[in-house]
Amino acid sequence: MSKLFQALLSGIFVTFILDFFLFLGIKVNYTDNFDTKLYYNILFADNQNIVLFTLSSILLGYIVIYVNNKIALSIIGVLFMLSLATLIQPVGSFVGELLFLEKNVSLKTDKFSYRGDIYYRGRKDIIFYDYKLNKILYFDKNTIQGN
Repeated sequence: MSKLFQALLSGIFVTFILDFFLFLGIKVNYTDNFDTKLYYNILFADNQNIVLFTLSSILLGYIVIYVNNKIALSIIGVLFMLSLATLIQPVGSFVGELLFLEKNVSLKTDKFSYRGDIYYRGRKDIIFYDYKLNKILYFDKNTIQGN
């Protein structure tokens, strides 16, 4: 196996592990707070940026194979700790808000208009906090106009 191919496979593996813990922390500490029936696999697959994943895989693969072992271990260790940090409730919630929260948004259905925050846009539904009702609402994407 060539060293270049080995670097690419190593980078994909390391990136996948880091992404796994990042999205696990977001699921446990952000989306599960809204009593959603959002499965981890859907969250992970729908929000994966293929360009960022590819670039990270190439960079981390290069670091793992071609850089000094102590430096590579330090870099991978720091990234792993940052990824694991999302399992801490305030950190996971903050990262989830950075990625998914849309503040002060207006939604319209056939009969009503709502103003509030979108907590998460899923494949089929939207988790929305309405300011007037002080309540979390769940909308089917097909019922929202102009979305």
